[in-house]
Amino acid sequence: MTIRLEKMHAFDYQQYLNYAISNFANEQIRAGIWEAQEALYQATQLYKQLLPEGVTTEGHYLFTIRDSDQKVGIIWLAQRPDEKGFIYDINIWKDYRGKGYGKQAMKAIEIIAKQLGLTRLGLHVFGHNEIARNLYETLEYRETNIRMEKSLE
Repeated sequence: MTIRLEKMHAFDYQQYLNYAISNFANEQIRAGIWEAQEALYQATQLYKQLLPEGVTTEGHYLFTIRDSDQKVGIIWLAQRPDEKGFIYDINIWKDYRGKGYGKQAMKAIEIIAKQLGLTRLGLHVFGHNEIARNLYETLEYRETNIRMEKSLE
């Protein structure tokens, strides 16, 4: 298995966007950050703000992760000021999880980030996502801050 990151095309972007908005809204609900009735609207607005020009938004690099001719997931890197990058999303499609694609994609995006002149990469992971947290730790990502909440209901 050898993956490659392919610049995302408009068709793939539309499919990704439909999935991503719903998935992000559900993750925000699960984390207790957003209420269910507002989550889809807020997620839609956030994606419009972050990617106003879709795949051609300046400073944003969206890739389809491929193994041969199979689409196995996506990864989204943003270039920030001060030589920093931020991975907004990495998602391996359900049938391909647990096979090492995420780790390979993360290593591949680090190479691209270096080519862009970036010296640091950040990302966000939901506290309940143990699988992703373990992956990032094995790749030497370290926690830089932790947000905690308690429901008083």
